[in-house]
Amino acid sequence: MSNDLAARFRGYYPVILDVETSGLNAQTDAILEIAAIMPAMDEQGYLYEVDRIHFHVAPFKGANLDPKAIAFTGIDPFNPLRGAVDERKALTEIFKMVRKHQKNNTCIRSIVVAHNAGFDQSFINQAVLRCKLKKTPFHPFSNFDTSAMAGLILGQTVLAKACQQANICYNQNDAHSALYDTHVTALLFFYLVNKWKSFGGWK
Repeated sequence: MSNDLAARFRGYYPVILDVETSGLNAQTDAILEIAAIMPAMDEQGYLYEVDRIHFHVAPFKGANLDPKAIAFTGIDPFNPLRGAVDERKALTEIFKMVRKHQKNNTCIRSIVVAHNAGFDQSFINQAVLRCKLKKTPFHPFSNFDTSAMAGLILGQTVLAKACQQANICYNQNDAHSALYDTHVTALLFFYLVNKWKSFGGWK
């Protein structure tokens, strides 16, 4: 596989992520859903989706479940039909896929891509500590924040408005599900990076 993606992002493999949570505090609140999308780069240097993974996650023991957050996402943490797994299994499987694509693209490490990325990254970092996972493929604090990128390029920082500006379909009824939000964030990230290339901003 071409290593142009590694050259484009200084050896980092960008992974588009979203978490849905039971609150805003990464130390006390649970991840309820997590999804990730893996990109690839075509021969012309444009990004596209090549793989994805998604889990419903069971709250860790003692997790705070904020009623306002639960109402906002519409997720019932204890619905047996969710097929939820524990956060260790979810992270282990996601990291396995990330490392596979990271290696295929000759990248030395991966980097989180998310909308308001610091939020998602803080929850992942705390879950890694809680699960006592020794290694993570991600840089511990660097990320690509599509909110900041869209604010600079499109003049919009809200995901729905940025997607509208980029002519990406955004359905409010499907929003706040990890898989859907990861999908539209990936489309936005690809749009922003590919647009910059089409302007001659890279190679």
